[in-house]
Amino acid sequence: MDINSNRRVELLAPAGNFEKLIMAVLYGADAVYMAGTEFGMRVAAGNFRRDELKKAIDFCHEHGVKAYVTLNTVARNDELKRLAQFAEHIEAAGADAVIVTDVGVMNIVKRHAPSLEIHISTQAGVANYAAAQMWYDLGAKRVILARELSLDEIAGIRANTAPDLDIECFVHGAMCVSFSGRCLLSNYMAGRDANRGECAQPCRWKYYLREEKREGEYYEIEEHPEGTYIMNSKDLCAIRFLDKVVDAGVTSLKIEGRAKSEYYAAVTTRAYRGALDDLLNGKPFDEKWFEEVCKVSHREYCDGFFFGRPEEPMQHYSDSSYIREWDVVAIVEQCDDDGNAVVRHKNRFYTGDEVELMIPRGETIAFTVGELYDTVDEISTDDAKHPHRLYGCRLPVAVPQYAILRKRKQGKGAPSK
Repeated sequence: MDINSNRRVELLAPAGNFEKLIMAVLYGADAVYMAGTEFGMRVAAGNFRRDELKKAIDFCHEHGVKAYVTLNTVARNDELKRLAQFAEHIEAAGADAVIVTDVGVMNIVKRHAPSLEIHISTQAGVANYAAAQMWYDLGAKRVILARELSLDEIAGIRANTAPDLDIECFVHGAMCVSFSGRCLLSNYMAGRDANRGECAQPCRWKYYLREEKREGEYYEIEEHPEGTYIMNSKDLCAIRFLDKVVDAGVTSLKIEGRAKSEYYAAVTTRAYRGALDDLLNGKPFDEKWFEEVCKVSHREYCDGFFFGRPEEPMQHYSDSSYIREWDVVAIVEQCDDDGNAVVRHKNRFYTGDEVELMIPRGETIAFTVGELYDTVDEISTDDAKHPHRLYGCRLPVAVPQYAILRKRKQGKGAPSK
């Protein structure tokens, strides 16, 4: 591995709402990306109202974390004036950069919010050094590369572009069956425009394959009575080879998932933080970090296109369900120096359960749940069953707010790859 010690490698995590942002920041992100209630590519994420945006950005900056705001939908004529006003609001709120797809939107940002860095979205499909350099010449500070590139192609882009152009790529999360997310299926089949943040994910639906006019011509495809999932992509996971990604010249490692849970934001950020810190400190990869990302809800993992055309299928044909082997049972609200804690219920748990305590920037600790105290009914209990209720419990060590308690689902076991 040949890492330039003067080059900072950024870990960029998703922040779909304020709770997810807090988790990403506290669990180790160098930067987060978020959206307002419009002009972002994840309508289902919750996102941030205008009055929330400055509060979110201030929280990031208080913790030394950068904040990027997405403006990467395909904008229409009647939206441009409103988009310009929103760009001004983003600048006033103190954001560090905006993420754009459209060259016209880029020009609007340059005119109305000139202090903002401009990052070019993966939706732009930057797949070669000529495109990357063109965006740089137009004023972009960073390009977010198409997911379909190999490590060799990324290295070629790095070698043939301006040295101060940041290169960002996705290293973890869901992948789209269409090139760089340019999908027409959702609009055609469900009336929801994937290029405007409303994807209905028809690639995850069940399908039967039939050719109307070519009788006797068959496609080799596995199918069961409920249909097949020929477009159902596996999830990307590059945590085992971050050294190769960094060596290719990537300066920002991006985790997908603004529409996923606060637990997902915490676990993936913490795992990639640990793996990246080990890498930058010259330590070998620790398999515990891969085991960590297997403890979030995910599809079967794959290496994406980093090593060229995959030898194994990148689609999971049998179903579109997630692998869910662990449940979050509670999140710590407060804890004293003796480990006496108040936790907020997330899923049912009991006295005697074997759980793990996941600590921001700390080790995971396994312990057995002792006596519980219901703060509403003001009674001791062995059954934490009321959603979102606060319960008192004793933890093995003192922990900060937002530490997480989780337990394995019964009958679940090994990692998914």
